[in-house]
Amino acid sequence: MSANELLLGLTGILVLGIVAQWLAWRFVLPSILVLLVFGFLAGPVFGIIEPNAILGDLLFPVVSVSVAIILFEGGLTLRFSELSEIGKVVRNLVTIGALITWIGTSIAAHLIFELHVGIAILLGAILVVSGPTVVMPLLRHVRPSRRVGSILKWEGIVIDPIGALLAVLVFKAIISGNIIEGTFATLEGLVLTILVGTGIGIGAALLFILILMRYWIPDFLHNPFSLMMVVGAFAISNTLQYESGLFAATVMGIALTNQKMVDVKHILEFKENLRVLLISSIFIILAARLELDSVTGYITTEMLLFLGVLLLIIRPLSTVVSSFGSPLKWKERAFIAWMAPRGIVAAAVSAIFGLYLSERGILDAEQLAPLTFLVIVGTVTIYGLTAGPFAKLLGVAMPQTQGLLVVGAHSWGRAIGKALQEAGFRVLLVDTNMANISAAKNIGLFANHGSVLSEYILDKIELEGIGRMLALTSNDEVNALAALYFTERFGRSEVYQLPPSGKSRVQRDSVPQSLRGRILFTPEATYEFFEEAFEAGATIQSIFFNDDFTYDDFMAAFANEVVPLFVVAPDLSLQAFTETSMPEPLAGQRLIYMQEPRL
Repeated sequence: MSANELLLGLTGILVLGIVAQWLAWRFVLPSILVLLVFGFLAGPVFGIIEPNAILGDLLFPVVSVSVAIILFEGGLTLRFSELSEIGKVVRNLVTIGALITWIGTSIAAHLIFELHVGIAILLGAILVVSGPTVVMPLLRHVRPSRRVGSILKWEGIVIDPIGALLAVLVFKAIISGNIIEGTFATLEGLVLTILVGTGIGIGAALLFILILMRYWIPDFLHNPFSLMMVVGAFAISNTLQYESGLFAATVMGIALTNQKMVDVKHILEFKENLRVLLISSIFIILAARLELDSVTGYITTEMLLFLGVLLLIIRPLSTVVSSFGSPLKWKERAFIAWMAPRGIVAAAVSAIFGLYLSERGILDAEQLAPLTFLVIVGTVTIYGLTAGPFAKLLGVAMPQTQGLLVVGAHSWGRAIGKALQEAGFRVLLVDTNMANISAAKNIGLFANHGSVLSEYILDKIELEGIGRMLALTSNDEVNALAALYFTERFGRSEVYQLPPSGKSRVQRDSVPQSLRGRILFTPEATYEFFEEAFEAGATIQSIFFNDDFTYDDFMAAFANEVVPLFVVAPDLSLQAFTETSMPEPLAGQRLIYMQEPRL
């Protein structure tokens, strides 16, 4: 393959991956499902991308390092404080539940496909793996309740290195050819892998903490240095003990996020962005390297039966046993029982082991990779298409994120909040003035006393259903900092602030867009403007438009007396007027506006 073909191939992987992510976001689809479709079309169907030719011997090392980085990022989201309520269930799912899945899947594979016993046991071990590469995108798409989401997040991240380790130990037992010798080697490998991986992970985390505490590296190198440390820990751990690197990466992430000596939030943000890129590329690569005949040949009644056993018998049984005696409600257990997709680690491990065992003449070894990939496609497709509606049916899905966090509970902030709440939105006000909070609660608004910039604010306030923020305080700096603070949670397009007033307006142009929110309403609609208007008797009102009375008719009659604020559609989608966006309400939509006092 020429250098130009290599360049086009790598470019195609990145382009297809990101376009698939965008289409999934645009049409509210599970991103993993779109990635698999794109990869399958680009590889075996049209032959546009050939991962084996592009990456060659680097294919599986690149996949392994990428998975390690993804697991590290996942580890950074696992806080021990979450385990106070769900720890027992998580522990059982990754131990007892994993054992049930392994045994049940092995038996099903042997009986349904008549696989050699050793290969059936290996396939069962491989399919124990779930992983953040599939679980996290699906959780982001479905948005289950906090307790359910935390359980699935912990299970998906922790089960990856456990499942990979289990598969490696079974693989070693198969190639040893001696059951007794293989059993001892398996137990020895289990202990060494856990000890080496945990030791290297904690050691790397402590070294990185020390480096940050001593300020030995500048801020702009924190993210690349952390990436270097993760890859280094993974490689060293794997060198010392085969396949212990995933343990090391996961433990390093967990150790970093649960320490209190240095702040690692900025590192997590970087890794989240990197994770999207890695997941997009890897799924395109793994789907594109399949052979069309090897996949279509296994789409049989037996395959459908095998998937049915995995989804309808083994996973529910694992969940029931693992959650026995827990405070989980039956609806929460039902949803957890309906969420066990398989991901990248299963695909990579099956491909490597299947090839190795096939070359050594092990019976049925060539079936490992296609069977595993069809399970991945089947579980991702079924869970991806049904998990969202199922979560809503059970009532375990979080409400839509159309709600608003309003920073500033002064008189006109309360009036805006009340109008939005009456339009059907969840509204939460935050203010440091207790009198404002009391006044907000007296008119039926949800409000919390405290500074929106405090470290504990996210633990104190309940943000379920909240998807955007309006910073309406009199302090331009607080507004800008609040917008910056919540950009990570809501996204830059959903954080808004009032236009700066007075001298601050001149200074605004020197501040990058990335360090402030979207400017609300009009450049003249400052805090002082609203204060003066409300002191003179202004009010917040709304009006519904139809074919007989349109927005143009309304503005023609009252343009000099109103300030348009928001447009509300029948499906409760909300558009804010900003200095760069002036939506025009259509028939069937509602306008929330400020009515200025008439002279």
